Amino acid sequence: MMGYEQILVFVEDSVGRVQLNRPKALNALNSKLMAEMVEAMRAFDANPEVRCILLHGDEKAFAAGADIREMADAGAIEMYTRDFISLWDAVYQTKKPIVAAVSGYALGGGCELAMVCDVIIASETAKFGQPEINLGVIPGAGGTQRLTRAVGKAVAMDMVLTGRMLTAGEAKAAGLVSRVVPPEAYLTEAQKVAQEIAAKSPVALQLAKEAILQGFETSLAGGVQMERRLFYMSFASEDQKEGMKAFMEKRRPDFKGR
Repeated sequence: MMGYEQILVFVEDSVGRVQLNRPKALNALNSKLMAEMVEAMRAFDANPEVRCILLHGDEKAFAAGADIREMADAGAIEMYTRDFISLWDAVYQTKKPIVAAVSGYALGGGCELAMVCDVIIASETAKFGQPEINLGVIPGAGGTQRLTRAVGKAVAMDMVLTGRMLTAGEAKAAGLVSRVVPPEAYLTEAQKVAQEIAAKSPVALQLAKEAILQGFETSLAGGVQMERRLFYMSFASEDQKEGMKAFMEKRRPDFKGR
């Protein structure tokens, strides 16, 4: 994972960290940055030493949106064939849990990127929005769909049709954000959450993530049936035997990811 130009990567305590690194552009999401981020996440997904992924920008911005300069003069067929938005899908398809640490702006494609992560830790300074309407377009990387499922039709309509932003507190109250913490603590808290997740069984983590994401997109009955199958499947893992044995022996489990 060497040679990246627009992201920084780190591994610490079983957490693979990806930092968006275009500070002068408020981490605007161009093709190169997104491709590098997806490459890093795929490498972390394949690395058995990494059990959770942490994604963040800097204090001013998680990501202020997709890079408008790349799209302004494009035509419909060029946008279709370029398929830039499939890179958001690649993040969503990551098997390991992803924690997003959001400070400052998470707008447009940045808000959509946060929403394909699994846990969002927000600074009190965070601002979430889908302001594409101000550019004469609509959200295209899940903003009309994931946002509506997260915050409900009324809030999503307000945000998408007016372009208004939600504060961190409003986003938390609406169900978009997992936790809100002071600005000086947002990255530390997110790292702590990622390390807490990374200490769990890697097998159980991936099964749990799959169950929640798939259940979110299907009926309750279908989701419960799928959950049951994945629950039974977890009993094929060594981690299940170790976890239950450790519980009965009153000690911390030593999960191996098998």
